[in-house]
Amino acid sequence: MAIPHNFRVTFDEAFPHGCYMVGEVEQVKDFEASTASKPVFARDKATGEFVWQVTVVDCDPEARDKTVKIKVSSPVRPVPPAPLAGLPFIPVEFDGMTVTPWLNGQRIAYSVRAREMRAPRAAGKPSAGSAAGKDAA
Repeated sequence: MAIPHNFRVTFDEAFPHGCYMVGEVEQVKDFEASTASKPVFARDKATGEFVWQVTVVDCDPEARDKTVKIKVSSPVRPVPPAPLAGLPFIPVEFDGMTVTPWLNGQRIAYSVRAREMRAPRAAGKPSAGSAAGKDAA
């Protein structure tokens, strides 16, 4: 039986109540290859593209973890959507998402990746989808 290392999820499965970007898009360092005087930036093992990190706030009131770090593979820094007037954070959505579970002590943790970051499809607010798959994110 072939069990995948990571699992594909849709944005609506991972964030049924939407999410908001907090902070900036940051380039991820390869800590094994970097030195104090020479940083080396991480590359996606499958595509060779640079890895960037986006911190989001999950709008699900029952979310176990309110903030989630999502890694985006891209040859250039992903550009966040334009801020919306009156909102302190930027609503975002992601395409091509995968979740990789791993054991962190005695708790299951998740690494979340995406191929693309974009503005929500529903103008002015994060999308609301089905709650199916919420436990996977």
